[in-house]
Amino acid sequence: MRPKPFIPEALADHPSHVKDTNSGLIWHRSEMRTLYVDTDRSQVVYHANYLRYFEFGRAELMRGANYPYKQIEESGYVYPIIKTELNYYTPLFYDDLMYIHTRPASIELVKLQFDYLITRASDGEIICTGFTKHCAVNSDGIPVQIDEKTIKLWESFPTR
Repeated sequence: MRPKPFIPEALADHPSHVKDTNSGLIWHRSEMRTLYVDTDRSQVVYHANYLRYFEFGRAELMRGANYPYKQIEESGYVYPIIKTELNYYTPLFYDDLMYIHTRPASIELVKLQFDYLITRASDGEIICTGFTKHCAVNSDGIPVQIDEKTIKLWESFPTR
């Protein structure tokens, strides 16, 4: 089943964010173009590459919040993925410009989730939706409570 159309509206006070006028949710938006290497023999983007696009969106959101992954790791935290979900609706092709929409979703004591929605820039069609769930661990790989800066990011991200 296809999701409702995604109708982004730019936010004047957050230039890298958009509001979906259907759901009211705020998303961080980054832009990326598919490379030839991302496609498979059928000339569409290979399904596993969408996880790379999710990572790009997540990294851009964190970088835009002045808390890039490199800084997170330097402070002794690592956030490996423990669960993913992807829902495919229509393919991307070589050289398609896409918008990767990312937002912090749920947060628990040691787990957090990012939600994603990818659209084709030329027509706004929803390509893929999904999420990644992460667990906070220290440099020894032991689960730990989520760091304060990440908690603040979740609390300060615009919700509506």
